[in-house]
Amino acid sequence: MMNKTLLTLSFTTLLCLFNSCVSKDDDPIGTNPFDTISVSNNKIRDKVVIISDLHLGNDITYSENVKHLARLQEFLTNVKKSSTIKELVLGGDIFDEWYVPSRTNTYNNGTQADFIRKTVVTNSGVFKALNDIISEGKIKLTYVPGNHDMGFTAENVNIGLPGVNQARDSGNKWGVGTYSPIDYPQIAIEHGHRYDFFANITPGGADNDAPNTILPPGYFFARIAANSFTNPTTPEESTKVSYVSLTNKNDASQVSKSIYDSLWVKVLTGVIYVDDNFSEPIINTGIGNFTKSYSINDILPYNDKDGSIKMKLYDNLFTQAAWEERLVYNNVPVMTNIDEAINGSLDTRFIDKQSAVQYFNNDRSPCRIVIFGHTHKPDLWTFDNDRGEKCIYANSGTWEDKKMRDKSQQLDQDNINMNYIVVSPIKGDKKHLQVALYQYEYGNPILKNLQM
Repeated sequence: MMNKTLLTLSFTTLLCLFNSCVSKDDDPIGTNPFDTISVSNNKIRDKVVIISDLHLGNDITYSENVKHLARLQEFLTNVKKSSTIKELVLGGDIFDEWYVPSRTNTYNNGTQADFIRKTVVTNSGVFKALNDIISEGKIKLTYVPGNHDMGFTAENVNIGLPGVNQARDSGNKWGVGTYSPIDYPQIAIEHGHRYDFFANITPGGADNDAPNTILPPGYFFARIAANSFTNPTTPEESTKVSYVSLTNKNDASQVSKSIYDSLWVKVLTGVIYVDDNFSEPIINTGIGNFTKSYSINDILPYNDKDGSIKMKLYDNLFTQAAWEERLVYNNVPVMTNIDEAINGSLDTRFIDKQSAVQYFNNDRSPCRIVIFGHTHKPDLWTFDNDRGEKCIYANSGTWEDKKMRDKSQQLDQDNINMNYIVVSPIKGDKKHLQVALYQYEYGNPILKNLQM
């Protein structure tokens, strides 16, 4: 860590050096951008690279990552050939069993293992590059679960990535984990979904007919969202949704349900548009102990005959005690407020700030650098903890495509998303680290921000 003047000079100097060494005309594999600039000026393996939210889909016709696959494979080839990277961390949402059109049977009447195998075939170049890194053995490859792959067992992840190091919390076989790379105990890497009301593990919260499910409300959002892009409609033609009435403002759980409802209204009127009949059972599940098909109305709050707000699914989640019980199950050390967490599912700063709540201002945590994914919003900023020490928070962004509802519109996807984080020691001192946020534009790493 260093003062603000030195930080500015260091960032400017490093950026100038980087841009002078790597241009759009350079061969990124020939120059290997990971080795062009080394803070220690030694060709030693001291860098940790973090990418997340690859969303490698099972079927190209609806996958969230199609246009970026070739660049991702190229990026991973650069990683493999680097002589200064010691570890590549996959920070969650690598596989994806959530973003599947609602009428599609997720496993196509097969098994989770079959789903993984098909995902590998669909994204063969990327998985070859990842498995080449594992088999060569010079760079450690670590997988941290996210919410879109929270239901995958360690055994089935190993089918796609044989021998990958898996970071799962002790005593929790499902999809949540925090990882500190070897020699860097001051770093905590996790996906970030354990703090998200819509996205963390939700044991038995959905349906009496699926008592062992762990899938949260966000799973159904993803299924509906996939439909909105595979079968696009206009806002004018979309099925209309309206707010429920809050008749008892003195009932905290009713207030929480009203907030929850407002988020669904915002999503279905300003984020995703569907023209489905909300009463039709179009969401074909087939995973996570769900055995039925559900309608959109099964997810949405409604006013019962007595005026109270109810839901067919997840109705029992809306008390502070129930929320804290979920947090404990997700191994969250510091409890949060349920209404702030519900709002925070759209206001992603809530998730970002959990780096300070759960780590920097938690006396039990030694971490000074925290890296999340999940929000798809790359970022890098600093906090001072309660001891006055500088701490760094980074978000690794995403590699998903930018989806267009109008399929006749074409976008240059080669400068959209494709974010990653690089952590490396300053002058070989593993106690003093720099954190850099990059974007892989047109096959070249572009430095977006740097903190030390």
